[in-house]
Amino acid sequence: MRKILLACLLIAGACTTASAQTCRDTSAYEPARKIVADLGRIVAPGGIQESYKTRIGGIEQWVSIRGQDKANPAILFVHGGPASPLMPTTWQFQRPLEEYFTMVTYDQRAAGKTFGETDPASIENTIHIANYVDDVIAMAEHVRKRLGKDKVILMGHSWGTLIGMQAALKRPDLFHAYVGIGQVVDVRENERVSFDYALAQAKAHKNEKAVRELEAIAPYPGDKPITRDRIVTARIWAQHYGGMTAFRDESAYYFYQAPKLSPEYEDKDRCAIDEGNMFTLGRILPEFLETDMSGVREFPIPLVIFMGRHDYTTPSEPTAAWLAQVKAPYKQGVWFERSSHMIQWEEPGKVLVSLLQYVRPLADVTKK
Repeated sequence: MRKILLACLLIAGACTTASAQTCRDTSAYEPARKIVADLGRIVAPGGIQESYKTRIGGIEQWVSIRGQDKANPAILFVHGGPASPLMPTTWQFQRPLEEYFTMVTYDQRAAGKTFGETDPASIENTIHIANYVDDVIAMAEHVRKRLGKDKVILMGHSWGTLIGMQAALKRPDLFHAYVGIGQVVDVRENERVSFDYALAQAKAHKNEKAVRELEAIAPYPGDKPITRDRIVTARIWAQHYGGMTAFRDESAYYFYQAPKLSPEYEDKDRCAIDEGNMFTLGRILPEFLETDMSGVREFPIPLVIFMGRHDYTTPSEPTAAWLAQVKAPYKQGVWFERSSHMIQWEEPGKVLVSLLQYVRPLADVTKK
């Protein structure tokens, strides 16, 4: 099970939970879920709280829209993974954001509740990056019509940055700005940086087991194929030394267990998380490993990148180098010194302040 977990984490550090416990009866958590639901209930007269499915990309995809004031700018938040839905985890960090933005999240194809709505055989040939990109665009079109907005802010986390960036490049007219959190630029370079960090930490801590396992796959990625087993070996030690959640020697237990307390999900939806993870990973992995956006030299809309100083899941060093040379109408990099890959959980206050400082004015200016 540990290897399954890390296989799910290899792409974005964000398989919501690969624990078999998600398929158990969680009725014992229902009283706690009621408390979470009541705390998160939006009662403001101008607010919006909706959860529904709509047809996007030929399938039914689940959407959540939450905000204290529908007049606020809308953020379309594209989750990581692949197949790691945000919807059952937003109760942990999103509520303050909802005071200043209308937050829209959706379960992507083969993810969470969307996977539960779909016959897997009907979509197995659609698990390609290009289709995910088109889904982002179609969802943006849907959201702006539903909320009466000319444009929305596009924000992605991890795997979501890979498809989000491509959607922004393809249809810049839909977006006020693009915000990348744990931005993916060059996957092979990310793998190299992550591995080098893990090996350096293992040696510094005199962890003979880790050094032995890592040196067995060196040079990594090198010229050999990046197989699942090699990825697991590299990532397990990078994450052990805080490469996913800073200053922790474990991989975000709080995140993987979040669906148990989510009022958005039923047990069948929790089961669908793991099922979607495993369904998607093998199909998308070859395309993902070939992704290299470092050749993008111009970006058509304002660009804001949030970077965890300790992120060795999607390492920030290559992202910072790319951001320094890309041309955009506006660009801003924001370093999160106490964060690794899980920035919106690790430093939620700074996320809110940074969005208000660097991003919301872009939507307000464009609206005038």
